[in-house]
Amino acid sequence: MNTEKVDVLIIGAGPSGCVSASYLAQKGYRVTILEKSKFPRYTIGESLIPRCMDNFEEAGLLEDLQQQNYQKKYGAKFIRNGVVGAFDFAEKFGEGWNWTWQVPRDDFDLVLAESCQKKGVKILFETEVTAVDFSAKEKVTISYRSKTISETITARYIIDASGNGRVLAKQLGLEAEAKISSHSSIFTQVKDIDRENFKHQNTITFDILEKEVWMWYIPFSNGNTSLGVVAPTDWLAQFSEDNETAFRQILALSPEFKEQFEKVKFNFAPIQIKNIAKNVTQLCGNRFVLTGNSAEFLDPVFSSGVSFATESGLLAAKLIDKELKREQVNWQKDYVDYMNAGIKVFSTYVKEWYTGNLQEIILHQQPNLEIKKQLCAVLAGYVWNQENPFVKKHQRIVKNVAKLISLEKSL
Repeated sequence: MNTEKVDVLIIGAGPSGCVSASYLAQKGYRVTILEKSKFPRYTIGESLIPRCMDNFEEAGLLEDLQQQNYQKKYGAKFIRNGVVGAFDFAEKFGEGWNWTWQVPRDDFDLVLAESCQKKGVKILFETEVTAVDFSAKEKVTISYRSKTISETITARYIIDASGNGRVLAKQLGLEAEAKISSHSSIFTQVKDIDRENFKHQNTITFDILEKEVWMWYIPFSNGNTSLGVVAPTDWLAQFSEDNETAFRQILALSPEFKEQFEKVKFNFAPIQIKNIAKNVTQLCGNRFVLTGNSAEFLDPVFSSGVSFATESGLLAAKLIDKELKREQVNWQKDYVDYMNAGIKVFSTYVKEWYTGNLQEIILHQQPNLEIKKQLCAVLAGYVWNQENPFVKKHQRIVKNVAKLISLEKSL
């Protein structure tokens, strides 16, 4: 059995893994990615937020992505019973990108992987990690298999960017109770045959059916559209056990999307993911670090998944680069505390979305424009900017503003 030696082994070739790999490859390190799937492959997480763009740019991936003509996303629209709350990323608090993309992830992830390969990253597709051995002091040994071979590889560091595969979390017993209430999702894609006459056209739109139930509409430049619903797991249980029937039953409840899509064929049978929130007991350890969904996932409502995936992937790569240069790294402070700071901010907004407080602020028809700018920056993913009161005071500001709106309505 041959044993290959690399500087960094990455599990997973999604956005988090590719950001890590591209950054490290540009620094001259030997990087290999083990990817369980064959690309292109379908996955969820099609709506990005502007903070992703900073990370793609710093990782050296932005130029290849800009050549793909993806649907540009300039903001987002939220609707409840016909009342609209719209946000324009150009009107946010602080610095940062004013737009991002809505992407078909099968194509998007393939472009990221190919960009990494051009930089010298070796990617083994359809390859599954079978064991990870941390017993040696200076290296990690990873066993893997494909359809034809079983091999081992040694690395100085390992990054788990396996997403829902959660390879190290499972192997090392790191799974933890989710921070967000139990919600599930059903989703599919359709060919959007009359988009030019649809009132929402190219804008990502959320239709709020009930306080904890909402549907998404995410149009792509290739003519396809992603449709999905997120709801408490027990709410979804009232519908058919057949996902296609259940999705059509729920679609019939949407005043925004029903007429446009009730007779449109699905590109594939709707997929259901139950209990979508994930968590772990630790984000890193001796010679390993968890990034993206392999570490934690909150909720799809504000499209934070790819943002946290790229943020953690880039930061993990930077810190590994420092360690390989024999520079001092405090993983607790520099990685865990930093990532948790942003996660806590977004957790507050997800929780307050489902209490209804944040919905009241988003849908307020006479908003304070400064408050709206500050909230918009959070929705854009700039959740580490302590100059923003909606970041610095996140634990109480949403409740306080919602109370003021309630008092205003009662007068």
